[in-house]
Amino acid sequence: MATRKMILDLDTGIDDAMAIAYAVAAPDVDLIGIVASYGNVLTPLAAQNSLKILELLGRLDVPVFLGELHASTTDHFDVMPISAQIHGKNGIGEVALPTPKRQVEAKSGVDFLIEAAHQYRQDLIVVPTGPLTNLAKAIKIAPEIQDEIGQVTLMGGALTVPGNVSPVAEANINQDPVAADQVFESRLNLTMVGLDVTLRTLLTKKETQQWRELDTVAGNKFADIVDYYIDVYKITSPHLHGCALHDPLAVGVTLDPSLVSTLNLNMFVDTTKAMWGRTIGDPARLTEEAPNVSVALTVDQEKYLARFMQYLTTLFKQN
Repeated sequence: MATRKMILDLDTGIDDAMAIAYAVAAPDVDLIGIVASYGNVLTPLAAQNSLKILELLGRLDVPVFLGELHASTTDHFDVMPISAQIHGKNGIGEVALPTPKRQVEAKSGVDFLIEAAHQYRQDLIVVPTGPLTNLAKAIKIAPEIQDEIGQVTLMGGALTVPGNVSPVAEANINQDPVAADQVFESRLNLTMVGLDVTLRTLLTKKETQQWRELDTVAGNKFADIVDYYIDVYKITSPHLHGCALHDPLAVGVTLDPSLVSTLNLNMFVDTTKAMWGRTIGDPARLTEEAPNVSVALTVDQEKYLARFMQYLTTLFKQN
């Protein structure tokens, strides 16, 4: 049993599935639960996808909880067409996986976050790779968890590069900028793993072929899922020559911060119409000491990719 405990907060699409695999394979952390969110797919489907991936990886012990169904400022959520294109309508590259043997937990994802914070305190790591709605609601209900949770490493935002759904906004932040601002301006210890670094960490079919050569169910299924992702990137981002490892990079960085260089900065999320979802330094707090956000600016791609492949290939050999 590792000392550090991790909760993933996922809108389980393809890179979220790789984040689950990385967290399961990592030897220095225990994945204690997954909270489903909306974004790449609707929340209930995200939960089912998480259950399917966990089952594929032989981890029926990790519970999955339903999070919020939509942003804090709306009463519904519709999947963006670009998300359905990138991840497939089923969220996992149109690859068929068996119906999960388990059910989603009855407890809400927000309640699970709060209870885990009380139980594990500084040993708890929370990694949201979708909108920040669940975490914002948890700190609103139980403000004390801001001082209990050891680390929050989020995949989202963009500081030095343009957004991917607007010139200023990254998709996860764009889903609920109000909630994101509440998290960024909280007392939580935050690391932002945004497009600044995730667009530099790329996977190609050279790597997925290595999974196929294992001749295991998990290796073949993950290769099918990720190859779909790579093929879509050839259409949407041909200049990258691979698919970005957005969500699994956040898991990697929270376990090994030396993978990235960072800028410590007090930040906020702009919720004005013109700059909706922009993650930027907070002018009102620029001179305050001890900023609460570390923004990843550069990444050691080779070191991370080698570890990513080592972890996942070893895991897929066993499943």
